[in-house]
Amino acid sequence: MIDAHDLTKVYAMGDQTVHALRGVSLSIAEGDFVAIMGASGSGKSTLMNILGCLDLPSTGLYRLAGESVESMSPDQLASIRNRRIGFVFQQFNLLPRTSALENVELPMVYAGTAAATRRERAMAALEQVGLGQRHAHTPSELSGGQQQRVAIARALVNRPQLILADEPTGALDTQTSEDIMRLLTDLNGAGMTVVLVTHENDIAQWARRRIVFRDGLIVQDVAQASRPSALDRNDASTAPPVAQGPVP
Repeated sequence: MIDAHDLTKVYAMGDQTVHALRGVSLSIAEGDFVAIMGASGSGKSTLMNILGCLDLPSTGLYRLAGESVESMSPDQLASIRNRRIGFVFQQFNLLPRTSALENVELPMVYAGTAAATRRERAMAALEQVGLGQRHAHTPSELSGGQQQRVAIARALVNRPQLILADEPTGALDTQTSEDIMRLLTDLNGAGMTVVLVTHENDIAQWARRRIVFRDGLIVQDVAQASRPSALDRNDASTAPPVAQGPVP
């Protein structure tokens, strides 16, 4: 799914040169669940932007689902983002006066999908995250956890191969954070590749693999044998189950 080799990213800050990434190489297999950690300025967000085709490396090679990304034009990057990647952000980024259903439809509007198809697929995505009955609610009528579920449905609606989640629980309380991580875990269990950035150890523990950055370098890359599961959580009924399989 992801194959990055010797990535560097250099920024000019006045008279200074900042090396955000210093020769980073990693591979992420289809269906994996990876947590990326590190202090502020460690390079994790720079890597996330490159993996999400929001930025290009200064040097190095990056292939996403077999496509070479590092030399793409802005229009090509926009196309690959729309076709292959779903984004989930800390602040939800929902349109405040627009219903949950209409918010989920937005990526398909940009993709030129027919209106009837948009409505059907957006509704299916909301059902998949347990919010079908709240499709007409605006963000102000939803809790923080429900707004993040709408954001996840929006990320799913174009049938991406990869979910990139940047601090997806950063604005949520502990219980709601667990509900969102359970949802991402269930999506991963259904075959979705998930990469998340977090600074919280308890959130990173949900992933199958943990990568830690420091000063633009990977300093730890380990598999995690123990992760929360539906079998060992007593409160598994707190969040609605996720429907298996892709959005129709």
